[in-house]
Amino acid sequence: MSENGIAYQNKDIASKVFAEKFRDVSLNVYGVDLPKIVEVLPTDFPEISASELRIDDLFLLEDGRIAIIDYESDYKKENHLKYLGYAYRVLERYFSEGNPDIKLVMIVIYTADVTRSKVKNSFSAGMVNVKEEAAFLSELKSEEIKKRLNEKISAGEDLTDEEIMEFIILPLSYKKKDQGKAIEDAINLAKEIKDQDTMVFVLSGILVFTDKVIDKELSEKTKGWMKMTKVGRLFLEEAEQMAEQREQRADAKRLVGLVDALAQTEAISIEEACIKMKITLDDYENAKGLINSTEVMA
Repeated sequence: MSENGIAYQNKDIASKVFAEKFRDVSLNVYGVDLPKIVEVLPTDFPEISASELRIDDLFLLEDGRIAIIDYESDYKKENHLKYLGYAYRVLERYFSEGNPDIKLVMIVIYTADVTRSKVKNSFSAGMVNVKEEAAFLSELKSEEIKKRLNEKISAGEDLTDEEIMEFIILPLSYKKKDQGKAIEDAINLAKEIKDQDTMVFVLSGILVFTDKVIDKELSEKTKGWMKMTKVGRLFLEEAEQMAEQREQRADAKRLVGLVDALAQTEAISIEEACIKMKITLDDYENAKGLINSTEVMA
């Protein structure tokens, strides 16, 4: 699997993690004053082909707003344009579904290398205004959190929802030069959690939240540890199936797009375009069927 494939599989793991565990939790622990999450929304936007335009997370909040989440290890002024693109994609989806009356909030979670003084969380270009809610993991008390988690896990105590949220983001509260060790330490500590469901959630959460900084070797090690438990094994198997379905759908979209473009350009029928591309009409119809079926499931 390519590097992008690994990243997308981690996003498929994320969709399972968030859908099952993130309802009724709050991002307040990261320093963002927002209502609770009530639903995890799909981030699969078929129109997007560039990986940098892929939305990290999309949540429906208790007050009815839709929260777009992005994670950054650096501040760049041009990122405001990226966030504007995210907003456009979400609005486009809701408008096409006949639901234009939605409110968006853009949340950017910065890793420990970015401090509040480096960031301007708004951008204006006359008729266009973009404003983000920013969370700075540099402001978390990393060592205190780590000590508290260690003590509770060593004592066999259950973690609160807030502590679980702190746990999965903890490695990113360290500066880049220390993140490799922080990730490995967090994973080793998570392996000691007695409740298997919580352990799998924390491990997969760490894998997802550190996706932009974790290396392939450590990513695979983490999945290996998860597979040592029945819960984790089933969890990853389903995520791997989701990743495979995503790749199949992408291939089908490319095939249908090429046939349609050829038919339109040369003013010929779909059947004639299929012949020119040396595929059968059944291949074309099966690809369309796969696209439609996965869109219904999304």
